[in-house]
Amino acid sequence: MSGDRASAGASNRIVGSRNWILGVLTSIYLVNFIDRQVLAILLPQVKAEFGLSDTFLGLLVGPTFAFFYATMGLPLALLADRVNRRRLIAVSLALFSAMTIACGLVVQFWQLVLARILTGVGEAGTGPASQTMITDLYPPERRGRAQAIYATGANLGVLVAFAAGGVIAQAWGWRVAFIAAGMPGLVLTVVVLATVRDPERGAIDSGVSQEQAPAFGMVMRQIWQSRAFRYTALGACSTCFTSYALGSFFPLFLARSHGLSTSEIGITMALIMGVCGGLATYAAGHFADRFGRNDQRWYSYVPAIAALAPLPLAPICFLAQDTGIALAAAIIPLSLTAAFIGPTITIIQRLVPVRSRATAVATLILVDNIIGLGLGPQFVGIASDLWKPALGEDSLRYAMLAAMAGSAVSVFGFVMAARHLRGDIAMREAAAVMPASNG
Repeated sequence: MSGDRASAGASNRIVGSRNWILGVLTSIYLVNFIDRQVLAILLPQVKAEFGLSDTFLGLLVGPTFAFFYATMGLPLALLADRVNRRRLIAVSLALFSAMTIACGLVVQFWQLVLARILTGVGEAGTGPASQTMITDLYPPERRGRAQAIYATGANLGVLVAFAAGGVIAQAWGWRVAFIAAGMPGLVLTVVVLATVRDPERGAIDSGVSQEQAPAFGMVMRQIWQSRAFRYTALGACSTCFTSYALGSFFPLFLARSHGLSTSEIGITMALIMGVCGGLATYAAGHFADRFGRNDQRWYSYVPAIAALAPLPLAPICFLAQDTGIALAAAIIPLSLTAAFIGPTITIIQRLVPVRSRATAVATLILVDNIIGLGLGPQFVGIASDLWKPALGEDSLRYAMLAAMAGSAVSVFGFVMAARHLRGDIAMREAAAVMPASNG
């Protein structure tokens, strides 16, 4: 009996440890999104101070951040597949937090652009490393939910960014809001270094944690050979195109088309994208795990449903003149912006070897952010400026409605991924077994 009690105690310590690590990593993702999204609520004040057009706002929110966030993700993911992930996350966290504070200290627009670039570089080092750590902490049947819990950090970050950022900006200005957004990450850096361990790679899967990380070219061949990966990437980047377009410009839309104040917009966005969005993101991972036990294709079907649901509501949301009707119609589209993350990351990491996971995730992030964050907000900004002579202040309504086309493409991508998912996972697992059987 004493042996049973010791075993149970050890098991509880392991579970407690992994839940703590998941909580810390989720908190990092939370401050990641605070620092990333606080700019959206500050756009009207930044626009006024620097005299920017919507096109320049789209450039600041989208490509300026996205290009460096996405491109730096690959080399940092290659590093994450080879070095201690805890230390990499801590350094990256400290960098993007410090650069967010720097955004509040700039005096010229080009300095703000540079600070946002370096914010993107820092944030690129946390995502793939964190997501692969989570995979190494939880068994396959619980990973969708664990990844979804991590993904709720995005929703909670948006909640804090919009609610607190809006209130702080209205009371003390946009510079103080940036400084306040960057401070928690510096504190969290100390927590990571003091309390988080880097779990053994692949131990839960097959005990092959000592396998060598393959060369970058080999990882790219593995990814390209998987049709499930290619279609998942299409679905994810199309969802990101619409999600980042909505998340970046919806506050400005509420101010311009419905006359809401900065604090009103912040509270509204926090409730919809933070509270409702967090519940939706968690539910997506929960249902993907629940139904995926019997049919792995549900890891693709769930994000397909999440992309389909907003489409009939979008015209009501963006074209309604009544603020209440517009906000009611916005709940589902805005709540589902991050619902794809948990199931999608679970899929991607099932399709590649253990030591390729961070690189595979970073490849997906590269595609998602170049097309989604890089082009989504920029598309809305350009379209709004181009259509303004004909549509006046309503040009932003139609630009955001046009961006919903990304969700339609996303449905197609995820449905096609489902057709190939089981076969590609089976091929990957068979390839992993062959070396052991030959030995």
